[in-house]
Amino acid sequence: MTSGTEHLVVQRVGATLVLTLNRPEAKNALSLPMLVGLYDGWLEADADDTVRSVVLTGAGGVFCAGMDLKALADGGRMAGEHYRDRLKGDPDLHWKAMLRHHRPRKPVIAAVEGHCVAGGTEILQGTDIRVAGRGATFGLYEVRRGLFPIGGSTVRLARQVPHTHALEMLLTGRPYAAEEAARIGLIGHVVEDGAALDRALEIAGLINANGPLAVEAVKASVYETARMTEADGLKSELERGWPVFGTADATEGSKAFAEKRPPVYRRA
Repeated sequence: MTSGTEHLVVQRVGATLVLTLNRPEAKNALSLPMLVGLYDGWLEADADDTVRSVVLTGAGGVFCAGMDLKALADGGRMAGEHYRDRLKGDPDLHWKAMLRHHRPRKPVIAAVEGHCVAGGTEILQGTDIRVAGRGATFGLYEVRRGLFPIGGSTVRLARQVPHTHALEMLLTGRPYAAEEAARIGLIGHVVEDGAALDRALEIAGLINANGPLAVEAVKASVYETARMTEADGLKSELERGWPVFGTADATEGSKAFAEKRPPVYRRA
């Protein structure tokens, strides 16, 4: 155990930081303590060079059922003064926690079980790789409640899944089973219920074995060039990628390959 709050558990599994939304009695609905813990978790992962990847999951067989509307109406009064002060000091903290205004430099893998709807599906779009149990449910329910999915979905979703599927999800507010979510490209893996975290950690392990400077540069390049022209994107890629070849880690990777041994990367 490292840091965390009463609604957000932070654990280390090897070189992976696991952030667990921990409010199962409320289907892990987003609370102010959860959002503060999430934001601090993203910062902790990026500040600690021994962390190579992050897994985001939920306790109690549920990922996240979205914002706690009762807490929202309450104005955060039940959350405690410390949390209200954190939000007052950084009014964008909740958006950063939900990965709307913040992108961690470490790869983020979502391990989804059960409900992943409304704000849960919005957070999901800020992650890099996504695994779900077969019984998981996705959807942007905001329009059903007369609300707007303001966590980034009207911008991001159509960039991540085909236009027609994005608009259908946004405008109908209907639920999507895991198999359908995978079919439209919202998630990448469907596993048996209860196995999402194990698969996410397996993927994290593959990432963790790679050169961390290379991994972070590749992730940054993908997002930086996403909306560029091909010519501008290729120029940006060269600027981002070429320095990686001059690192000690790059030399170590080639040397380890020649010597038929696992590489030992030192972020140098």
